[in-house]
Amino acid sequence: MKTEEFLRQVTALPGVTGNERKAAEFIAEAFRPYVDEVEITPLNCVIAHKKGNGPKVLICAHLDEIGMMVSKIEKDGCLRLQSVGGVDPRVLPGMRVRVFAREGELMGVVGATPPHLLKDADRKNNYTFETLFVDMGMPAEEVEKRVSVGDTVCFEARYVELKNGRVATKTADDRACVAIMLRTAELMQKMQHSADLYFVSTCQEEIGSYGALVSGFSIAPDYGVAFDVTHADTPGAPKNSTHKIDSLVAAKGPFIHPYLEKKLEEAAHENGVSLQTAIDPRATYTDADELSLSRAGVPTVLLSLPLKYMHTNVETFDMHALTEGARMLAHYLAAVDESWEDELWI
Repeated sequence: MKTEEFLRQVTALPGVTGNERKAAEFIAEAFRPYVDEVEITPLNCVIAHKKGNGPKVLICAHLDEIGMMVSKIEKDGCLRLQSVGGVDPRVLPGMRVRVFAREGELMGVVGATPPHLLKDADRKNNYTFETLFVDMGMPAEEVEKRVSVGDTVCFEARYVELKNGRVATKTADDRACVAIMLRTAELMQKMQHSADLYFVSTCQEEIGSYGALVSGFSIAPDYGVAFDVTHADTPGAPKNSTHKIDSLVAAKGPFIHPYLEKKLEEAAHENGVSLQTAIDPRATYTDADELSLSRAGVPTVLLSLPLKYMHTNVETFDMHALTEGARMLAHYLAAVDESWEDELWI
């Protein structure tokens, strides 16, 4: 499957944290042509194993997405919501959403009291989940038959091709990085490697990286590579917190093993791939943290894909950064061998 078509389909699937099964099944099928075996774990992680005789390397990117759940059904049939993961209620007014009810998917729109009907003091306040609701255009008795408190609510699926290879979609965080892993697995079909490779699409990252924790424990890798997104340059955003959108970012910090990060830089330089640097002086708040602390510890590196408008339904990234990142990762993984162990602990 072409990377663009994979992205178009996988970002449209529901996969709010804790309810990732549909996305997991699609991702598992996408990996099957490029690896030796694929499994979906009880928590909905996808583990795609490309066998080798050398060190075990776990490469991960999370498949879960932020979303919402129904917290109350009002007397007029409108739904109240609460966040699952980091949904900012300020981005919701006017958005179309999908409600995954017991009898299937329902469309709704997010509304709020019009500013014309608000008191002057209330107009100055930002939206909160308490001031927003979902209207599905159905009478209350029908809503109560079809919708339950706790049902999952997702952003509307959209995939927009912008100019210059830019794409805007929901769930680029982090399924665009799952696409990097998939493209890497495809490239490695034509490359020699000794490393025993595990491409893991992790669950439950948005609430604590629990999929990375349990996957690291079960696989017990020698090395880890975690993928996530970071903030791209955006008007008004602080420059020290953003990066150019056109290439991946390698992290440096206490959760990042310096020798493995050096090998990343070498792979990028030797293959003409641009690689930026980020400083994470404490936790990275990604799968890298939990993976590196799994079992007795896993030496880990973190690569991030810059995107704009994080945690919205128009997360925007550069396809060139994605495909070049996959090419660099393939060469990095092909270079892993037993000699790395001698250098790792010097």
